[in-house]
Amino acid sequence: MQIVSDFLCPFCKVACERAAWLEREFAVEVEWLPWDLHPEYPAEGIPRSELVAKYGAEHFVDVAQMFEDCGFAYAPHPERVPNTHLALELGELARAAGLHTEYHNAVMVGMWEQELDVADPAVISAIADGIGLDSEAVAEAIESRRFRAHVIQCTEEAHAAGITGVPAFIFAERYLLIGAQPRAAFENVIAQIRADEAETAANR
Repeated sequence: MQIVSDFLCPFCKVACERAAWLEREFAVEVEWLPWDLHPEYPAEGIPRSELVAKYGAEHFVDVAQMFEDCGFAYAPHPERVPNTHLALELGELARAAGLHTEYHNAVMVGMWEQELDVADPAVISAIADGIGLDSEAVAEAIESRRFRAHVIQCTEEAHAAGITGVPAFIFAERYLLIGAQPRAAFENVIAQIRADEAETAANR
C-alpha cells in the first residue's frame, strides 16, 4: 500500500495511526509518498493565525479531538505553519538511505507533538541527524535542493492519477481511499482485494 501525504496535513498524521493498524492487523507493507500540499507558502511558512481566521477555532478543536482518539498529542508550533517542501525533500534522501519510515515518523512527531518548526533547516537537519542520516549528506541536500524536482514530480503524478487530496491510500495499484477514513472503509478494501485474489486463483 502506498500513502500519498504531506507532513503539513493533520489528517496525514491521523493516517499514521491507520497505517500502523493496517500493518499490525493485515500485514500491509506501507510506502509513504510525498505530496506538496501548499507550494505557495513562503519558505518560512505562514502565521498560524491565518489558518485560524480561515477555518475557525472550532476546526482545530475537532482536529485535536481526532488526534486524541488516535492516541496522539496535538501540539503543533503555536505561531507558524511551515512550508514542508524541504522536509519532503529530505524524506527522499532518507528513502535512498533506507531510513524513510524512521524519518517520516520523526518529522510527524516533531511537527505535531513537539511544536517544532520543520520549515527551519536547522530543525529538520537535527531530525534527520537524529534518525541516522549522514550529516554531510543532509547539509548537501539542503544546499543543493537536489530532491526538489522529484517532490514536484511525485505531486504532479499524483494529481494526474486523480488524487485530489491527502492522505490518499492506494491499494494494489487499483483501489483509492482519500482522507482519514474510518477503519471499516479499509476493511472493505482489504476484503475486496482478497476476493479479487481468490477469483484470480480460481480462474487459473
